[in-house]
Amino acid sequence: MGGIKERKAEHIRFCLDGSAAFRKKTAGFEKIDLLHNALPELNAADISTANTFLSKPFSMPIMVAPITGGFKGAKKINTDIAEACNDLGIGMALGSIKAMIKDKSLKETYDIRHALGDNLLATNFGANDLKNFAAEDIIAASESLQADVLGIHLNTAQELVQPEGDSDFTEVLEKIDSISRQYPIYVREVSSGISGEVARLLSKTKIKAIDVGGAGGTSWTAIEYLRSGKSDGIFWDWGIPTAECIRQVKSITELPMIATGGIRSGLDIAKAIALGADIVGIAAPILQAQNKSGKAAISDHLKRLCDELKSTMFLCGSKDIDTLNRSAILLDNGQIN
Repeated sequence: MGGIKERKAEHIRFCLDGSAAFRKKTAGFEKIDLLHNALPELNAADISTANTFLSKPFSMPIMVAPITGGFKGAKKINTDIAEACNDLGIGMALGSIKAMIKDKSLKETYDIRHALGDNLLATNFGANDLKNFAAEDIIAASESLQADVLGIHLNTAQELVQPEGDSDFTEVLEKIDSISRQYPIYVREVSSGISGEVARLLSKTKIKAIDVGGAGGTSWTAIEYLRSGKSDGIFWDWGIPTAECIRQVKSITELPMIATGGIRSGLDIAKAIALGADIVGIAAPILQAQNKSGKAAISDHLKRLCDELKSTMFLCGSKDIDTLNRSAILLDNGQIN
């Protein structure tokens, strides 16, 4: 199926055309409503979306989730994203740095700190590869990019389906615990979600945050099926919806939380925060915007999301993100949380 560079280019192609979206499963945000406040006692113009995550300021509770790195076209994608994020004052994550560790000439495809300014920069590495690479080498690669934190991604379903996949996930928790004591780490799923039980296990380590990486947006099992020439597969829609992941993880741990997976509107963002997330992560819509017209389209998309978020906050009577985080939600069973 080709090497890492070819695989990464294929991943981008399927993310761009939208063919790898979940088909029958959503992120679950349509099952909850935010409680309308008919008397907000607010001026909509005074609402603030500013937030802090991992000690870094964000103008809005959004970060660009890991997308790419390690092939020729990745440099332009990552630079456009970094410049847009810097203009707006938000953070971003890079795709897996495994390719760069194996081939140092690929570093330039990830090297965007100059374009991002002092905003949060996260690198990314696969959990089941922690057994194959020295922690010192992974940390050194992350440090060479001047990253603030390293994301360790859990992707059992993707690896199981991927033609070149490695489904040996033994001793992963031990490896995560070890590296989390040496460098700032957060743990993320790619599209199948983190459950409350997994969050409980992770909370025993020294990780700094959890990205729930739930189902409902792009399906990484779908991408691997498509790479294999298949139009369907029994695990295409595998995973826990993002909204349910947030609920479960929040009930277990107070670790800072990123909600990634099917976030498509400012209303989705508001619901994710009301459920307990600190910020949200968005990937596919950002990649599609970049492909359309670069940095400008990315900025326009993020500004639209922020405007929608502000409008939702006004309707909830929430003057800031802390207030929104405490907003009441009406569940699909009629109960109020």
